[in-house]
Amino acid sequence: MSRPELQAPPEIYYGDTEATKYTNNTRIQQIQADMTYRALELLNLPPDEPAFLLDIGCGSGLSGEILDEEGYIWAGVDVAPSMLEVALEREVEGDLFLQDIGQGFGFRPGSFDGAISISVIQWLLNAETSHPTSSPPHRLTRFFTTLHSALRNPSRAVLQFYPTSDDQVQLITSIAQKAGFGGGIVVDYPNSKKARKVYLCLFVGDGGGQQVPKGMEGEDEVENEAAAKFEKRRQREMRRDRSGKRKDPKGKDWILKKKELYRRRGKEDVPRDSKYTGRKRKAVF
Repeated sequence: MSRPELQAPPEIYYGDTEATKYTNNTRIQQIQADMTYRALELLNLPPDEPAFLLDIGCGSGLSGEILDEEGYIWAGVDVAPSMLEVALEREVEGDLFLQDIGQGFGFRPGSFDGAISISVIQWLLNAETSHPTSSPPHRLTRFFTTLHSALRNPSRAVLQFYPTSDDQVQLITSIAQKAGFGGGIVVDYPNSKKARKVYLCLFVGDGGGQQVPKGMEGEDEVENEAAAKFEKRRQREMRRDRSGKRKDPKGKDWILKKKELYRRRGKEDVPRDSKYTGRKRKAVF
């Protein structure tokens, strides 16, 4: 039986042209990059160790590119086919899945070492139909329950989102806790209308320490950090050709790290390492 096509909520569905414009907007790229770096900081992963991460609402792969640069392996899910199409065109490294997160995940238990999400989970507060199973509490429950199962113990999930009221924050956090998560809300720059960001930092098990991280303060820090990260993003874009595709493939060390992670995860048919691993093939004329 073929899987039915998922229908995206109208607020977040992008047509092909809109998806491309969104992805190529430098301001959006910078904001996405800033929040992704912050999410990784809150994720608190062990340094210099391979990790398999889930990017929830991956879109066209803007956050995924940063995960690549930081040395992580990742898989991404998104409800908008056009955004995933742009991600494929841009040749992102992660595995991509068309998925309505409000219906829950189907990953094996303990599949991921962590999860991030940028500007997504607030859409779960929209009821798609009048049916009880489409209500925000039901969708949030399916989302958090299956996410908790998909994460290994211990681990963390960091979900940046835009609540419109304290009631929304309370609803989301309470359902996450009922699903088995620890943790809580982290608010960066709470006194700034421009820079204020809300992160839900969730723990499975001890999650690298049960204490919820403190939020950041000081708008000058925002500007300095954003400038540095924008320059990093600009350098990344310089490594692309005019079509937006990567110019250079990943090197041997990255390939070996990815194969090692796949073996640790029990994936079958991982090619054996050899002196030819990562070597470019010569063109045949």
